[in-house]
Parts: sequence; structure tokens; C-alpha cells
Amino acid sequence: MTIRLRQICFVAEKLAPVVEDLTSVFGLEVCFVDEGVGVFGLENSLFPVGSNFFEVVAPTKDNTAAGRFLRRRNGDGGYMVICQCDSRETQQARRAQAQELGVRIAWEQDIHGFQCMQLHPGDTGGAFFELDWDPKNEPEGHWEPAGGDGWDTARRTEVVSGFSAVELQSHDPQSMAQRWADIAGIPLRQDDQGRLSFPLENADVRFVEATDGRGDGLGGVDLVVADVQGLLTRAEQRGCRVSDDQVKVCGVRFYLKDA
Repeated sequence: MTIRLRQICFVAEKLAPVVEDLTSVFGLEVCFVDEGVGVFGLENSLFPVGSNFFEVVAPTKDNTAAGRFLRRRNGDGGYMVICQCDSRETQQARRAQAQELGVRIAWEQDIHGFQCMQLHPGDTGGAFFELDWDPKNEPEGHWEPAGGDGWDTARRTEVVSGFSAVELQSHDPQSMAQRWADIAGIPLRQDDQGRLSFPLENADVRFVEATDGRGDGLGGVDLVVADVQGLLTRAEQRGCRVSDDQVKVCGVRFYLKDA
């Protein structure tokens, strides 16, 4: 059984400024716009990050789930941790475990054979935890949420070549970490700074105390960066630079790690 972190989704009040930050600061390029998210009152853009993806969604009408999430978290921020299971059996085992833990399924759908399952953030804590299965089973290739194939023509790795961790914050990180680890079926461990985490196939899911006044949520991402100085220069120009190893885009802390 393996689970891969395939896509990290952010939510914004307005889409365009975040798209501009991701393209300008991180050197990324939009690979897909999913008109299907309109049924949720959203618009979106996806960006390849190595062989995985960032997605940004923004409400296009009132009274959407994303809009309510923005109000709860006082602005732009992390929204979804989207994973790819290596088999339908793995996904179904995680579904059964979530139900046993009393975690509600917020939405699930078969999309051309692609099995999507989103777990409710009110039960997981902090963010949607999405566990999907793609019958083509190409962990670095075909991905239905990015339009299937063809997305790699927009892959740009000169500045950012990938991500290596996603960080969830909570007033009770121990409980949140245990809940997520139990759903994933992966034991918790401590990293070299004593922070709780568990490993996915290609990245860690890390848990820290919420100290920024925004409560539980997806607060950070570790970026693998090929051109740190160039990134910091562009981040400074756009008002996104926090320090020599951190920038903030869409209300999310991006920790810069040398490639």
C-alpha cells in the first residue's frame, strides 16, 4: 500500500492575484483550468510542480463551501491535501477506516473511472483530506484533476522543482496528527525538530502548533528550490518575502529547501 501526495489546493478570495504570484515568484505555469468546478461555485487553475500539482480555487458566487472556509480562516490559505492511492483496494481500505473513525465523506464521485473521495475537514481537522484512485495508476503521469495527459508541457522546474512536505497546524497538533495518521494507516514519527509527521511516498505530512491566530488549517509547504536567490528577489518585488528561507503566498508559508 502506498499513498502519494499528488496535489495541494489553496483557496483565495480572488484567483488572479494568486496565479500571478505563483507564476512570478515560483516560475510556474498554468497547465489546466477545470470548468467542472463551476458546479461548486468556483474557478480554478492548476500548476505542475515537478510531477505533482498546486491548485488554486476561488469562489465565483456567494454561499459556497470555499467562501465559508475563507471566512473561518480569515482569508486566503491552504484548503486540500489531495493524494493518489496506488490501488482501488488501498483507497477502499482508507475509506473504511475513515468511516470507522466517524469521519464523514464530504464528496465522492466516479469521473471517467477516476475515483475521487474527499473527507470532511470538520472531522479530519484543518483541511480536506482527499484520497483518490486513478485506474491508469501513473504516479508521475496521467492525473485526471489536471486534465489527464498533456499537463507536462507546462512543467517548469528552473525555479521550483517539487515539494517535499505539507504542514498542518492546530491548537492540538497531537490529536490532529493521530487522526490523519489513522486515516492514512501510516504510523506517526517525529522529525529532527521533534515535530509529528508521517511519510507518504513522496512527501511528509507534518503537524505543528497554530500560533498565527488563524486556527486549524493547512499552513505551510516545503518547496524544493533550484534558484533560491532568484525566487527571493521576485518575492521581494511582489511583497511575498518573509525571510531568507520563507515566502508567503495565498496566506501559506512556503519553506525554501535547496534542491
